[in-house]
Amino acid sequence: MTSELSLRRLDLATRVREGVADRVRIDTRTLAVFRVFAGILVLADLVARSRNFSYFYTNDGVVPQSLAHDLSSSGAFSVFHYTTDPTVIAALFVVQALIAVQLIVGYKTRIATILTFLFVVSLDHHNPLVTSYADILFRLLLFWAIFLPLGERWSVDAVQADREPQASVAGLASALILFQMVYMYVHNGVHKMESDLWTSGEATPLIMGLDDMTFLLAEPMRQFPTLLQLGGLKWYYMLLFSWVLLLVVGRKRMVLVLPFVIAHASFAVTVRIGAFAYVAIAGLLLFVQRQVWEDGKSLLRYANVEPSRITDRLSRLECVADYFPTVGFDDERLSQARAAVYDVSLTVVAASLIVFLLFAHAPMGAVVGDDVNPDDEIDGIASIVAADQPNWTVFAPHPRTSDRYHVFPAKTADGDLIDVYNDRPLTYDRPYDQLQQQYGTYRERFYMNSVRRGGSSAGNDAPDVMAEHICETWEEEHGIELTHVNMYYVTEDITMETIDDHEERERYATLIQKNPCGDEHEPMEIGPPPDDL
Repeated sequence: MTSELSLRRLDLATRVREGVADRVRIDTRTLAVFRVFAGILVLADLVARSRNFSYFYTNDGVVPQSLAHDLSSSGAFSVFHYTTDPTVIAALFVVQALIAVQLIVGYKTRIATILTFLFVVSLDHHNPLVTSYADILFRLLLFWAIFLPLGERWSVDAVQADREPQASVAGLASALILFQMVYMYVHNGVHKMESDLWTSGEATPLIMGLDDMTFLLAEPMRQFPTLLQLGGLKWYYMLLFSWVLLLVVGRKRMVLVLPFVIAHASFAVTVRIGAFAYVAIAGLLLFVQRQVWEDGKSLLRYANVEPSRITDRLSRLECVADYFPTVGFDDERLSQARAAVYDVSLTVVAASLIVFLLFAHAPMGAVVGDDVNPDDEIDGIASIVAADQPNWTVFAPHPRTSDRYHVFPAKTADGDLIDVYNDRPLTYDRPYDQLQQQYGTYRERFYMNSVRRGGSSAGNDAPDVMAEHICETWEEEHGIELTHVNMYYVTEDITMETIDDHEERERYATLIQKNPCGDEHEPMEIGPPPDDL
C-alpha cells in the first residue's frame, strides 16, 4: 500500500514537472528568430540615435558626460564614460553595430549576446535623458537571453558545432524571460485599475487625441471613438489576464499571443513611443512553440511550397561559416565548469529578482535592519545583475489627457523677443498643427520630457545645460546675441468633445525655468501676453 502511494506521488510529481516544463519551453527556432530580431533592433536604434549624435552623445551637445554621470544610478556601467572624444564615441557606435551583426549571424553567440547587452546598457547610461520603457524592456530581455542557447539553430555556431541541434529548451532561463513579459503586462494592467478612464474605455480615444505623440493612422482612427473605447477596454483586460499566456501551450497559446502582437503593431502606426512596439513583439515571439512551427510547415505544403526549400537556404550558412574561425575548447571538464558557472549565475540572479519582486515595496526594516532602507539594498542587488524592474506605468495609472508644446521666449541684446525653441518671432500659438512635428526624432520628445521635469526636481540640471547650450550656439548659428532665455511648456486640455478641435481647448503656459545668458545678467521672467493664451 505504501509502495503504491509512493508511486502515485512520484507519478503526480513527474506530471507536474513535465507540465511546468511544457509551459516554459521555447523552441530553438524561436530563439533563432528572436536573436536575429534583437540584432536588427540594435542596428536600427544605432541608426536612429546617429541622427542626433553631436546633440545627444558628445560634450558639445546638451548632455555632456558630467550630466550623464549625475543622472545615472550609482556605479552605472558604460564604456562610453571612458572617453569624451567624439571620434572614439563614433567608433564605439561602429563596434556595437559589428557586434549586432555578429549576433544576427550567430557567431560565438553567447559572447555576442553578453557584449550586445553591455553596449545597450552603456548607451542607455551614456544619455539617460532619452531612454524609455522600450530601452528598459529590451535590456531586460537581452539579459535573460544571455542564459539561453540563441545560437542553437540557423547560426554559424550551429554549423560549426556539427551536431543535431537541440529542439527546445525548458528551464529557469526560459521561464524568466517569458515571465518578464507577463510581469510587465500584469503590472501595467494593475496600475491602470486605478483610473476610471481605463476602466470605462475613454483612455484610448483621449490618447489618440494627443497630437504631440501620435502620427500616421491616429488621426483617421479618431473618427471612430466608440471602436477606440472598445479596443481600449479589450487591451485593459488583456493586460490583467496576460498571466494566462503561461498556462496554455501550443495553438491555444498562439490564439492568445496574436491579439497582443496585433495590438503592438497598431501602436507602431499610431503612437510615437519609440521602439516599444517592436521590442514587445520580439518578446512575444518567445511564446511561439513547436506546434506553431509544425502548423507553419503544413500551411506551406498546402500552398505548394516545400518547407525544405526554405531550410535549404538557411543551410547555406555553411558557406558563410567557412569565413569564421573555429575557436573552441574540447576539454570536457572545462565545458562542465562553464555550464556550472552559468547555472550558478542564473540561480543567483533569479533569487535576487524574486527578493526584489516580493520585498521591493515592503515596510521599512522588513528585509534588513531598521537603519537601512530595504528599497535601496534590493535595488542595489538588482542593479548589479541588471534585473531591476521599473514600475511599468506605461500610460498608467492615469493616461495623459493634455497636449504639450514648448515655447522658449528669449531676449536679444537689441531688446527683441523671439521663440528660440521653434525659431520664430515670439508667440505662444501652436508651432505646428500636428505637434509631433516639433520633434525631429522620438528621442527628442523623451529628452524634452526630461527637461520639463528638471524644472521642478532637484538634481536634474538638464534645463540649465540646455539653456547654456542655446545661449552659446544661437549667436554662432544666427549672428544674434541673447541675454535671457526662458523655458515654457504650453498645455492643451483634451476632452472627448475637443479631440479633433484643438482651437476649442483650454490652454495655459507653465514656466520650466528662467536663465540668463552669461554672468553679467540676472534671471528675468519673460511672461506670455494675457491674450496669447
